Amino acid sequence: MISMQYSFVLPADYDMSVIDRRIAEKGSMTDGFPGLVFKAYLSARKGERGASDNRYAPFYLWDGPAGMNDFLSGPGFVALTQSFGWPSVATWSVWHAELAPGIERARFATSERLAIAPHTGLEQLRAAETALAQSCVSEAKALAAVAGYEPTTWTLVRFRLWEELPLELAKGAAVYRVGHVSR
Repeated sequence: MISMQYSFVLPADYDMSVIDRRIAEKGSMTDGFPGLVFKAYLSARKGERGASDNRYAPFYLWDGPAGMNDFLSGPGFVALTQSFGWPSVATWSVWHAELAPGIERARFATSERLAIAPHTGLEQLRAAETALAQSCVSEAKALAAVAGYEPTTWTLVRFRLWEELPLELAKGAAVYRVGHVSR
């Protein structure tokens, strides 16, 4: 599996209802997209839950690179780039993805990007992140938990979908509203 996310930082006075309408009108276009496990249409509003700016930042989980490549070279991504610009697309090799039934009910998402220290034992880190993702869904009531890494910049990603935000969030976790989840 592979995950990806791109993000558009929008002006502080940007009318975020434009993003909400875009998600409502176009979100279902990726329902059933070949190779897509899920796409979470995410937005953040400046000043809300610690957000430093307005942002549109969808997160994708693919069963392999073919679906991702088809999407990035397809007309939907072309239309997106014509509306918002050419984004940098972060990708991670997925160590583990834990999905609960009903991820379409997600209303919030959290994302952590953490540096992996040089010479970290990746086998142990992978096992620990897998266990954390599993417990996050079974015990913390997340609807989805994805753990992955990117070995160019040695970055770990922890992505979660929630119906209700937990009372305690990891320090530095980005919090998003979920407008739609495609499967």
